[in-house]
Amino acid sequence: MPRFDYRGRDRAGSATNGSVEAPSLDGAASQLLNSGVTPIEITESRPRSPSLAERYRKWRASRRPKLDDMILFARQLYTLMRSGVPIIRALNGLAENVDNPYLQDVIRDLVTGLESGLNLSGAMARHPQVFSDLFISMVQVGEHSGNLDDALLQLSEYLEREKDTRDRIKTAMRYPMFVIVAIAIAISVINFFVIPTFAGIFAKFDAELPWQTRLLVGMSNFMVEYWYVMAAILIAGIVGIRAWLKTPNGRLTWDRYKLKLPAVGIILHQALLQRFATSFAMTLRAGVPLTQGLTVVGNAVDNAYVEQRIQGMRTGVEQGESLTRTATHSEMFTPLILQMIAVGEETGAVDEMLDNVATFYNREVDYRLKYLSSALEPILIVILGAMVFVLALGVFLPMWDLMSAVRGG
Repeated sequence: MPRFDYRGRDRAGSATNGSVEAPSLDGAASQLLNSGVTPIEITESRPRSPSLAERYRKWRASRRPKLDDMILFARQLYTLMRSGVPIIRALNGLAENVDNPYLQDVIRDLVTGLESGLNLSGAMARHPQVFSDLFISMVQVGEHSGNLDDALLQLSEYLEREKDTRDRIKTAMRYPMFVIVAIAIAISVINFFVIPTFAGIFAKFDAELPWQTRLLVGMSNFMVEYWYVMAAILIAGIVGIRAWLKTPNGRLTWDRYKLKLPAVGIILHQALLQRFATSFAMTLRAGVPLTQGLTVVGNAVDNAYVEQRIQGMRTGVEQGESLTRTATHSEMFTPLILQMIAVGEETGAVDEMLDNVATFYNREVDYRLKYLSSALEPILIVILGAMVFVLALGVFLPMWDLMSAVRGG
């Protein structure tokens, strides 16, 4: 509804001003007269552009909680419930102390849901963008078993291990990404500034240039003349790839092929299997049925290809096959891991064997991450060496030829 600013006089004749909401100018005047104000001037308010501080507050309010926020939420809620604090009171306290405004609103909605008769897992299910299927299932099992605090503790520990794995992968990838960005910047500087300068010098001598130099000059001229076309193609490519990755087929294809990337793919694969083993062991230990646990864990691995394989395992279990047989058909595990799962099935301790699997993969990921930089350094050095070699041939060969011609003359 539009807002109108006004100036007028009240019943005592004193000047007054303010603003009212009304469907029209006449409606605003009638509203003022009914309230005892005689309007002198009424103008429609113009929408005020938000200030920088308001924009920042709006951005923070729309920022979804990160993994750190969820770890803190699960850990604090566990501590409060372990201390005997009623759940509604505990959530109200968390809503006041949580730093993320988005999560604050979600927690307040959880309280509203509990007060309207929902259980905690049902209230969380209304916010799938915040609480994963694994989180909701664990809370649901904790509610049914009367051990909600233990379920929250297991969730906090699982999220902490998940964060630790992600942080290690990011740390290991930081150096290669920095080198790749530096190479891209160096190529741009050379093509836009260095080679054109040398090309101008060579052009003054009107001499025939080697093919290496002609190649470098041609590439530089193309980038200088058609940089806007290349930028448009790059932007369109990024937008198109991001749109493709949002499609089910695109995400499945990318998630499958990124596990085959040199040096990095095996680390991503083992990290996903560690996540699978940890979360699956946690659900089984909490009493989640096997098929439901596979469904929940499949959604929790955050990889469409691995999720497809896990759902295939669930289908096999539903058809009466053993977990070991379905795991073998998934082609995700090594023979050693399959043997550990088989022992777990025979002894009735699948969760313990999965914990051992998770520990095994955790050590493997840690080992490979430590030597990732060492494995990538030779590749990066070869790329840099090739760049320097081509640049040297393209720039210095014609200079040597010109010097020889000058001396010979």
